[in-house]
Amino acid sequence: MTETSDQLQQRRSNLRELERLGVPPYPSGFKQTDTVSALVDEYGKSDKKVLEGAERLTKTSGRVLAIRSFGKANFLVLSNGEARIQVYIRKDSVPERDFEIFRLLDFGDFVGVQGRLFRTKTDELTIWASQIIFLAKCLVPLPEKWHGLSDVEIRYRQRYLDLIVNSDSRRVFKIRSRVLSMIRRYLDAKDYLEVETPMMQPLAGGAIAQPFVTHHNALDLDLFLRVAPELYLKRLVVGGIERVYEINRNFRNEGVSTKHNPEFTMLEFYQAYSDYRDLMTMTEDLIHSVALDAVGTDEVSYGTNRLILRSPFARVPLREAVKNALASRMNRVVAEEDLRSVETVRSLAVQVGVESEPSASAGKITMELFESLCEDTLIQPTFIHDFPTEVSPLSKQTPDDPDTVERFELYIGGMEIANAFTELNDPDEQRLRFDQQLRLRKNDDLEGNRIDEDYLRALEYGLPPTAGEGIGVDRLVMLLTDSQSIRDVILFPLMKPKSIP
Repeated sequence: MTETSDQLQQRRSNLRELERLGVPPYPSGFKQTDTVSALVDEYGKSDKKVLEGAERLTKTSGRVLAIRSFGKANFLVLSNGEARIQVYIRKDSVPERDFEIFRLLDFGDFVGVQGRLFRTKTDELTIWASQIIFLAKCLVPLPEKWHGLSDVEIRYRQRYLDLIVNSDSRRVFKIRSRVLSMIRRYLDAKDYLEVETPMMQPLAGGAIAQPFVTHHNALDLDLFLRVAPELYLKRLVVGGIERVYEINRNFRNEGVSTKHNPEFTMLEFYQAYSDYRDLMTMTEDLIHSVALDAVGTDEVSYGTNRLILRSPFARVPLREAVKNALASRMNRVVAEEDLRSVETVRSLAVQVGVESEPSASAGKITMELFESLCEDTLIQPTFIHDFPTEVSPLSKQTPDDPDTVERFELYIGGMEIANAFTELNDPDEQRLRFDQQLRLRKNDDLEGNRIDEDYLRALEYGLPPTAGEGIGVDRLVMLLTDSQSIRDVILFPLMKPKSIP
């Protein structure tokens, strides 16, 4: 019999003994006067004599993380997931049944404790127990060490275990909560309205991505989990909501990596009477404000880099970034015009080992070169702006260059954090762009979208000059918590099913 099997049997045996004593193994509730965190915060630094003079009584609860016995002196360590406190138990200080409960405790059990606060000879804040109340039995052993690939996988599959033993994980998700709270406060203060739009949509629109498909039985209707809420939010701007945002879950049926999860969280917002340059300035301020509120600083470590999250962020045109990267790689001058000719840019791509589809346009090849040569090098906050028109079907073209749109992406730590543009509000031009995307779909480009006729009709009612942006919340939290995988900042990332032993 294995050691684990022995432990499982012993825990079951202890459970039966508790029941024999008449102890409810899973009682309905417990009224505590203080949390463990509150006691540690208030009395963690209190002087021993002051604490004893106060005769502070408490009733608290938590999970047992340690059990120690030294003759007549017995100790527990209780945790509420954020703080820990020691409990001192003497046989002559608690009812006989309560001491029997103590003897039958296992690591991981939940108990309630009533008693008074004092400090031990080693000056540790401790509860001198006068009562022990059993609250829940932990029937499987808690993990002791977390290292190596197999343990990392367990952290993601069984996040509850990760949170029990790993204080760093709890810190990450507290920071994530503060990030979301600060985003809301920031936008609410600027008179934005938070809304909710459909997660199941009749058309997969708003972004170029492969959707998940589902089916509504009663209506006999195929639906798509949304890849983005963009087209619905812009309908609301048409309807007169001049500043609108949604913190939304998006779903894209694509690859999984340290930067990609099929289900992820985005902040998407739209501001009428603005353009993409207005949003650059606003984004600098938003990122800075969120960092200060969530982690208390605008300088954070990410891997081996120190990120400076305050304005001004660098601003570089996309074609300029690509031609500079090519020039550096090939050790010769590359002109911007070379990136506008499909034959020339395809030849350049071949020379640096970047493959493209035979039907790819000059703009799409340029984008592939950027993703291959530039993204990983953009460590400090950098706005890459002015994108090729053919890779930005919802963006407004620049007044003097029909091959370029008013769009930016924000890169930090080698990752895309935000994507924004001045919205295309000409319904006729938008139809032409949708038609182009539809042709791509017919050429087996699975990223192409079907035409959203209702959105085009909404544009015909008039969309004022508007700028819109999406910010990846998961990736922003990665930066602020020095997390190298998106799975570290999503409580329950998608994992391939695995049988439970």
